[in-house]
Amino acid sequence: MSNGSGSTSSGQPGGDRPRRGHSKDKITVAEPSGLKRTVGGTSVGNLMEWYGFGIFAFLVPTLSQVFFPASGTSGLLATFAMFAAAFVTRPIGGLFFGMLGDRIGRRGVLAATMIMMAVATLAIGLLPGYATIGIWAPILLLVARLAQGFSTGGEYAGAMTYLGEHAPDTLRGFFASWLEFGTLSGYVLGATIVTGITALLSEQALMSWGWRIPFLLAGPLGLIGLYLRTRLEESPAYEQHTENRGGDQDTFGEQFRNTVLDPWRLLLICGGLVLAYNVTNYMLTQYMLTYLSAELGVPKTPALMVVLAVMLILMVLVTFAGRFSDWIGRKPLLIAGCVSLVVLSAPAFLLIGEGSYALIFPGVLLIGLMLVCFSSTIPSTLPALFPTNIRNGSLAIGFNNAVAMIGGTTPLIAESLVSTTGSKLMPAFLLVAAGVIGGVAIFFTQESAGQPLPSESPTAANKTEARELSVDSK
Repeated sequence: MSNGSGSTSSGQPGGDRPRRGHSKDKITVAEPSGLKRTVGGTSVGNLMEWYGFGIFAFLVPTLSQVFFPASGTSGLLATFAMFAAAFVTRPIGGLFFGMLGDRIGRRGVLAATMIMMAVATLAIGLLPGYATIGIWAPILLLVARLAQGFSTGGEYAGAMTYLGEHAPDTLRGFFASWLEFGTLSGYVLGATIVTGITALLSEQALMSWGWRIPFLLAGPLGLIGLYLRTRLEESPAYEQHTENRGGDQDTFGEQFRNTVLDPWRLLLICGGLVLAYNVTNYMLTQYMLTYLSAELGVPKTPALMVVLAVMLILMVLVTFAGRFSDWIGRKPLLIAGCVSLVVLSAPAFLLIGEGSYALIFPGVLLIGLMLVCFSSTIPSTLPALFPTNIRNGSLAIGFNNAVAMIGGTTPLIAESLVSTTGSKLMPAFLLVAAGVIGGVAIFFTQESAGQPLPSESPTAANKTEARELSVDSK
């Protein structure tokens, strides 16, 4: 079996993968109907996953009073710690589901993560509060959050792998960006529901039972996502890999070495890219609402509407930016994102800190535009780092370790820095640091736009493109 290091003759991540000179029988033509099912199944499932994560963040001020009453700021920090706790199990879930996806296939793993997230999110909505069962309330909340984290550890990397292996080489940026459209849709759906119940219900009703509604909706949403995912077919790349290896399977020790130890350099690059992306992502989608309401005194409903409006704009932009990356390459957009984080983060938070809606919105939007540079390109960039036999596992490990170390703890770190220093500008410096680390990772990343994934033959968008890629038969 191959060692799965992902190295090639060029010595660069992904290697030099020429698009020309392949025989026709080695070129995969992506079928439009199959691509639609793939995009729909992964995006809607991803919507469900991040809906579950998003509503927790949007309800942090309320949840802190339900599960940590009479604790003030410490209750807020404790609730953010609960949010961050899910990231403890994400690397474990990534290791388990990622390596499982490389052994048994991508499709089954995506269905399993869908079920687990739906059950865990639904369970939160059924939990009694601290006033009913005391200390057991936050303990049970912790268990549910750990289950959410374990599920998500396999979800996003598995979806990136699956969608990347279906997409045509010349359109991978566009199709992979629909995964982020699903993510943003989940956040927007969660924000819309939370905004609605916050506006319509009294504070007493919200505290008593209203906060449960968004979590209980995870049940039917999960059934829809599961239905769509059971209709998916296995990825062509994995099927080809299975045929090539026959009945030969690595032992667990060999697979662990091939997945975790040998590609250490690619894992570091993956981690740096993920860190820049996720610090920006969680700053906007998970922390900004609390920052506006708890630190700046903006009422909850207007604060939610600001964040919601920005995410709606990003939903419109993300697939266009993904298609743009197919034209100009992934690296120019990634570089633009990192440079913006370093240069524009402080001005963005200075605008937000003015407290005027006329300045808060452009400040939050500026952070959103930085985010779209990553969200439109990361889903197509990361799968291109690893070969087929270790892609799901290595991507899941590299992604989730980076998220667990700092990306997912962004709200907790940001709130702690603000509380400790008293400076409301501290979150901006966290973004600056993320931009610097991301820039280093991009320097060592090879451009992958328009190229086949490592160890794979080309995937064409249509038969005409396939003919152009095939060898001259004359």
